[in-house]
Amino acid sequence: MRIITRFHHSDIRRLLLGIIVIAGFVVLLVQCFGIPCRNSFCLSPIKVSVIELTNSNVTQVSVMNYTNLSDDDDEELENKKEDLDSENDVVISKEKVEMNVSFIAIGNISLRNPKMVVVSSESESDPNSVMIRVKDSRKGNVLSLRRHKQGSAISISQMNSLLIQSLSSFKSPKPRWSSARDSEMLSARSEIEKVSLVHDFLGLNPLVYRNISKFLRSYDLMERKLKIYVYKEGGKPIFHTPMPRGIYASEGWFMKLMESNKKFVVKDPRKAHLFYIPISIKALRSSLGLDFQTPKSLADHLKEYVDLIAGKYKFWNRTGGADHFLVACHDWGNKLTTKTMKNSVRSLCNSNVAQGFRIGTDTALPVTYIRSSEAPLEYLGGKTSSERKILAFFAGSMHGYLRPILVKLWENKEPDMKIFGPMPRDPKSKKQYREYMKSSRYCICARGYEVHTPRVVEAIINECVPVIIADNYVPPFFEVLNWEEFAVFVEEKDIPNLRNILLSIPEDRYIGMQARVKAVQQHFLWHKKPVKFDQFHMILHSIWYSRVHRIKTR
Repeated sequence: MRIITRFHHSDIRRLLLGIIVIAGFVVLLVQCFGIPCRNSFCLSPIKVSVIELTNSNVTQVSVMNYTNLSDDDDEELENKKEDLDSENDVVISKEKVEMNVSFIAIGNISLRNPKMVVVSSESESDPNSVMIRVKDSRKGNVLSLRRHKQGSAISISQMNSLLIQSLSSFKSPKPRWSSARDSEMLSARSEIEKVSLVHDFLGLNPLVYRNISKFLRSYDLMERKLKIYVYKEGGKPIFHTPMPRGIYASEGWFMKLMESNKKFVVKDPRKAHLFYIPISIKALRSSLGLDFQTPKSLADHLKEYVDLIAGKYKFWNRTGGADHFLVACHDWGNKLTTKTMKNSVRSLCNSNVAQGFRIGTDTALPVTYIRSSEAPLEYLGGKTSSERKILAFFAGSMHGYLRPILVKLWENKEPDMKIFGPMPRDPKSKKQYREYMKSSRYCICARGYEVHTPRVVEAIINECVPVIIADNYVPPFFEVLNWEEFAVFVEEKDIPNLRNILLSIPEDRYIGMQARVKAVQQHFLWHKKPVKFDQFHMILHSIWYSRVHRIKTR
């Protein structure tokens, strides 16, 4: 027994010694080479806030903060109080460009140290990109980055033209066999196109619509005819789990109201005109393990679901998914669905026409930041136009490349321009933020990491005229609403001229725009029980409108 006991004790001592040696070796490797990445976070685009350019070549960048996340959840960042703002003086360039850069050569640089400084730049044979050499100021390691040049901005008038072209030219794939539902949709399209002028606007302001007669006829037909089948397949929390709070609340509220709806939803899929995939892209992104954090692996997960319903039902295969739709507010909604749902209607918050958003096929989803699912209509309303003494207001975190430029140019420059960085998060400051919105003529809606921002809806809720500064952004319900009647669009390159642009708007024009903001407000509100013309119905109408105008018969 003693021999056996000694043998066991000896084995245990050797095992413990081996563990200690291995642990020490791992710590040494981490200290020398950094932590290897297993997920896409390390390979996501890096956002460089501000940069000085000469002829599209990098000449100088101040020490700055950066993040390696391409699509941070603003709500989560605020809750964690992660300050991404630069604490150093920054250099503002004459040319403002998107510093959306990706790794070209990776020397194992620790991602814990956010202080980076450009030490050199070099020309590239690729005319569409600029090389940047970045040095880790503590460790001395060098990282090569490539910044892709941003193409020409697509103006709101060009988007209007693209919408007209898409409605007259682009159609869905031919169905493999005919359906009575297709005939009903074609009949609806004919009624919409042949509608005569209406004189009863049902309390709506006709100026905020492209064609109020067509809108009212289309909306009426949707209410009377549209039937939707909601797939029951899919496990929680990725499927069938609404998230009605936070910055991605739009997809959660729609899912919640759609799955409980008795007016539009049918149990028999043969009676359906449209098929809803009740997925939360936010949950898809956050619920799976590290091995599923690349865009490809998440897209593959979605494809597995589509393959499941395509194998179990005949409806996806009949149209190639053209009569299917999803509603996604997460930044990755676009990239994860581009291939799998290429024929489907995608209702997306990230409606960037330069990144694959298809005007006339996809629909632009409003970003509504809901803080309380029990009180989605809190803080509604604002001061009258004559009581608004502040010309323009903005406050927010320095997400992306544009906001630091806005704040650097306009903070504390003019008494009527209330332009700030992030405000404190205490109750008093939150109240002050709301008061600024309710007291300002124009509310600046500057893009963050992506083109969409909750400030557009915040401005409308507070009856403040939105000033949208986000090149290539398609605003919500674009196929129906005439946004230029109640919002101002400023190209990113025109930020230095922002105050002059706003001051050049005649007083009577502003008063009319502010009144039309109040008129359009009802389309951006959530209700626990949906009401006519609210956000739930407007999202549904956008999807219906897309399908009606794209349907093709056999």
